[in-house]
Amino acid sequence: MVDMKLIFLGTSAAIPTAERGLSSVVIKRGNELLLFDAGEGMQRNFIRAGLGMNKRMKIFITHMHADHCLGLLGLLQTMSLHGRTMAVDVYGQKKLAEFLTENMRIINFGLLFNINMHIVDCEGVVVKEKEYQISCCEAKHVVHSFSYCLTEFDRPGIFMLDKAKRFNIPEGDLYSKLQHGQDIIYNGELIRSSQMTGPPRPGRKIGISGDTRPTVKLRDFFRNCDLLVYESTYNHDKYQKAVENFHSTAREAAILAQESEAKRLFLTHFSTRYEEISELINEARAIHENVEVAEDLKLVDIPYRKSD
Repeated sequence: MVDMKLIFLGTSAAIPTAERGLSSVVIKRGNELLLFDAGEGMQRNFIRAGLGMNKRMKIFITHMHADHCLGLLGLLQTMSLHGRTMAVDVYGQKKLAEFLTENMRIINFGLLFNINMHIVDCEGVVVKEKEYQISCCEAKHVVHSFSYCLTEFDRPGIFMLDKAKRFNIPEGDLYSKLQHGQDIIYNGELIRSSQMTGPPRPGRKIGISGDTRPTVKLRDFFRNCDLLVYESTYNHDKYQKAVENFHSTAREAAILAQESEAKRLFLTHFSTRYEEISELINEARAIHENVEVAEDLKLVDIPYRKSD
């Protein structure tokens, strides 16, 4: 089992406030950090969250707007000044690679670690690890933009010790193989892993919208998320403004979460016109029963599903 938490590092839209920085959210999965977007100044909350400067790390930028990518330069330099030596994997559009290369040349700062740049130019799986994958889906925004999902693979079912003992299988390596889905030959007999384990246990799924209008494609992409972080720049009174600016209202976020059967919805990316977020959360809660408001430095535990 791997502990997983989500921490909001910035929750405002376009303009920071005294309480809210610009867009950034990190998933801490075990000892790895998965960062989505890096608005200007987000490294301060990164430090305040105690995330650590030399952990395995992947960074995903949804699109090339300043409030989602400008903080990447500062974060990289801050990590280097703190002595980071481990390479960082960065995922984004070709313009992001140009942005980093040119700004680092102009500002003339070097890093103590390598940046592994991965160009994301189409939908699909962008990262596949042993226990999870991260995929992207085209969003609907003013500029080319992607939404992301972290999806863990199913874990093997619970190992049934009593059955293994009935077969007189010795503890140790054979138990481990059966528990991890491998069939074995013991005393000349084929013993299948499925005989010794319960049904596979589902992994967790987390969705990150970035900036977007709601679409059918995104509804399907976020299907069955355990937790969905979705932009809610406006309340529904500003629906026309949301359409014009290619953003979403809180009501639209809740409808999409409800239709995609997302279990938890976190609203984020709030326009500075709202000193109080209560009107946004109230309209969302009228549609989806499990809605929460993102706050800077809010930490969210993401447990395995109760069916486990």
